[in-house]
Amino acid sequence: MFKKNDIIKAVIDDLGNDGEGITHIDGFPFFIKNCVPGDRVTAKVMKVKRNMGFAKLISVNIPSENRITPECPVAQSCGGCTLQHISYEAELKYKDEKVFNCLLRIGGIDREILDLAREPIVPSEKVFRYRNKAQYPIGRDKNGKAVAGFFSGRTHHIVPQEDCRLSPPEFSRIIRTVLDYIDEFHIPVYDETTNRGLIRHVLIRKGFNTGEIMCCLVSTSKELPHSDELAERLMEIPGVKSVCLNINPQRTNVILGRSTVSLSGELYIEDILCGLRFRISPLSFYQINPVMAEKLYKKALEYAELSDDGISNGAFEEPSEEGSISASSLSGAEIWDICCGIGTITLAAASASKNSFVHGVEIVPEAVRDAKSNAELNSIQNVDFTAAAAEEYLPEYYRNNPGSGADIIILDPPRKGLAPEVLNTVTALAPNRIVYVSCDPATLARDLKILLSSGYRLERYRPFDQFARTAHVETVCLLSKLHEAKHHINVKVDMDELDLTSAEAKATYKEIEEWVQEHYGFHVTNLNIAQVKQKHGIIERENYNKPKSEKSRQPGCPEEKVKAIEEALKHFQMI
Repeated sequence: MFKKNDIIKAVIDDLGNDGEGITHIDGFPFFIKNCVPGDRVTAKVMKVKRNMGFAKLISVNIPSENRITPECPVAQSCGGCTLQHISYEAELKYKDEKVFNCLLRIGGIDREILDLAREPIVPSEKVFRYRNKAQYPIGRDKNGKAVAGFFSGRTHHIVPQEDCRLSPPEFSRIIRTVLDYIDEFHIPVYDETTNRGLIRHVLIRKGFNTGEIMCCLVSTSKELPHSDELAERLMEIPGVKSVCLNINPQRTNVILGRSTVSLSGELYIEDILCGLRFRISPLSFYQINPVMAEKLYKKALEYAELSDDGISNGAFEEPSEEGSISASSLSGAEIWDICCGIGTITLAAASASKNSFVHGVEIVPEAVRDAKSNAELNSIQNVDFTAAAAEEYLPEYYRNNPGSGADIIILDPPRKGLAPEVLNTVTALAPNRIVYVSCDPATLARDLKILLSSGYRLERYRPFDQFARTAHVETVCLLSKLHEAKHHINVKVDMDELDLTSAEAKATYKEIEEWVQEHYGFHVTNLNIAQVKQKHGIIERENYNKPKSEKSRQPGCPEEKVKAIEEALKHFQMI
């Protein structure tokens, strides 16, 4: 059995959830940071648990073909860019597989359904300098000088770094100005062990499309010595439009407090996203990669199938019960945006479908104030916003409005995902479509498992690399409601002309699959083949045609695969 301080030699065969390397020695897994699949390494065992161990990398003896030199000199000690030592192609593959495997293993979604729903990951346009926001903890080095940087992974030890490669270059000048001010005027730096001192963090935000920059200092007190001198120096930096002070006296790991005052300029900056103008304050949630956020939001609206008349006639429309009104015939849609932040998706949806009405719900009051201002700023009236916890507000709303419903619900929760109360109310509102935007594949999979068991099916999903060089990945999913109407295909078969038993026996599933792969260059599943054979009246085994439950519905076979399989069936003289 392994013990602490043992030296191990291993080949890295996979990456973990946080981008750490994984190796198996005699079947026992070890996690080793700063490794790449294919690396042959030497490591020192640091901790051994019953079913896993953790080791520290000593040396890379033979590097993987996907190992590269990090651009940042502190990449391996800083807790931010955990994937800078991996080629970008390998990073994208890791993230794509990470989402797929979470949906498969945690979500319990059939592989065939995932294969049909899967769309390729969208790479980031920029892998460096893409962040519009950075939060720098402030401390002192061993010589007493003020330093700023980032916490080393799973610690509160500051790794000094004034020029993060993910942030705009202007941020480094702002940080240097703040550090010089702290040293010049001997401003006490916050010490979390004693809960004493003033300056805790510096938050910087930039509107990439407007060039406007905000610098927000986080302090334990609103009385900041020589704050006028600091504000004047910062406002001289090109782009800086807002200098403010956030007060957080609490002994907590939460960075921002609830109160913010202006030192110079307004308490917000503005940016443009999806053709709309947004007002952003220190406490507002705003996607940190705006270029990719715009692509993500456009995909979310595409999945929602919005048009100026409400809900469009899209590929995912279901036949309705006789006498009922289908979503596509509505003059406008009832749309909910849960965890709406400052209203980015809410307003984009309202703008794309002017005859619809969009309700935004967000727990942060300051963000809701920004959302309302943003609606006025863009002259959008078909929206409203509620400042409340979704898990409290939605069930109460449904109780007070029995029989109410929704056409589309957009979910964009934080990393922890959604509370069961939210998911239960979402399914009670029975929208035709649910668009789920997630920044954590594990909680996404957990929540989808609940939604899919409550009368929905996964139609499509697509990962987006919003956070290049880190282990995080964003995903947008489309779920559609399973209707109770019976769906079937009427097939007319001349039994005198077709010997079904002999037809079914002419080729195996494997032979059909291989023929399609050879002649069309893509893979078809047994389910695809079974559906096409059923279409042509060829008897199928029950396990291919029977849904797993009365409410479940199998995905349809794409048209290009139908044609390819039909050609294979003709080749084998089965039709």
